[in-house]
Amino acid sequence: MRLVIIGAGFAGMYAALSAARLRDIKGASPEELEIALVAPEPTLVVRPRLYEPKPETMTAPLLDVLNAIDVVHVQGSAETVDTKSRMVQIATNKGTRKTLSYDRLVVATGSRLFRPNIPGLAEHGFSVASLDDAVALDKHLHSLPKRPAVNGRDTVVVAGGGFTGIEAATEMPTRLRAILGSGAKPRVIIVERNPAIAPDMGEGPRPVIEEALRKVGVEIRVGVGVAALDKSGVTLSNGDHIETETVIWAAGIRAAPLTQQIPAERDSFGRLLVDPCLRVPGVPDVFATGDAARAACDDEGNYALMSCQHATRMGAFAGNNAAAELLGVPTKRYHQKAYVTCLDLGEAGALFTRGWERTVEMVGDVAKKTKQEINGVWIYPPKPERAAALDSADPEQVTKL
Repeated sequence: MRLVIIGAGFAGMYAALSAARLRDIKGASPEELEIALVAPEPTLVVRPRLYEPKPETMTAPLLDVLNAIDVVHVQGSAETVDTKSRMVQIATNKGTRKTLSYDRLVVATGSRLFRPNIPGLAEHGFSVASLDDAVALDKHLHSLPKRPAVNGRDTVVVAGGGFTGIEAATEMPTRLRAILGSGAKPRVIIVERNPAIAPDMGEGPRPVIEEALRKVGVEIRVGVGVAALDKSGVTLSNGDHIETETVIWAAGIRAAPLTQQIPAERDSFGRLLVDPCLRVPGVPDVFATGDAARAACDDEGNYALMSCQHATRMGAFAGNNAAAELLGVPTKRYHQKAYVTCLDLGEAGALFTRGWERTVEMVGDVAKKTKQEINGVWIYPPKPERAAALDSADPEQVTKL
């Protein structure tokens, strides 16, 4: 029997760990149940940290962990999925193609930045949505001192005032001063289409966020969007033009395109609708998880967000359940009632909230310490020691806050 997991992000990593854990508990051998993880590289990109300096360091190796738990890494990118023949076609890093059959499939392909058809966005926009994008932005920022200090060289416009946009914007003054010199006076502007900053955070945390933005010197333009980009800067939907050489697009993500190949229902973000055990209804032997799935967290109408907090736990349930079906044991219903946010606010510290109502629990330096622990410890892979790695993947304990 073979369980195939597509994707080595947070959901894919925990799907592999959890499936291997259940296999170990049930005494099945790797020969009886092969667990194969398909990804271009056996590496976890620590995506929540890509707004920080030195993004090229924001990765963590997975091969030793996978070897420790007897999970096979299949190097390459899944190009096609045939759910009728239960086959995945993979483009290898050497330019060849191969197919891999599966008895159960876990789609953990993550998400991609949504780039609308705005004139000039593809040519002149940057982002922190992927490792390559974040590295390109970092190289661009480090090239600024070689340019004349005119025409908005020291101005950064962040399009999108949600979680990612706020973290990128509040980190930017510090990054720019480190690059341009301590005497630099960078200008950072967030542009948000909605009438208020942080539209998804609600009224409770917003005053804290607004005060932090003032403290670090980030300007806010709400109720206006980006109409076009060119070499001279960005034109807003109200006709205003801002001279800048750096525009960061942070206005939404969508499920990765591979999910379109699964013949099932999807939501407006491209996520596959799943049942309580993360199966894709109507598609035998296929599970979806992480940013590829729209899953109910509880019975109160709350659904998993496209975040590593939800992806890790969803991955653990999906991997466990896919392995459970092959091993003939009961599956587990995914649930994740606890929900917290920890928003980095640059030199102003951070903001920690709890619950779907986002009750503020910590702010400033205290919250910053928690944010640093989350970013630097909690979201990294377990040590490549078999017992510890398997123990880390109990679905009921993963991301239990």
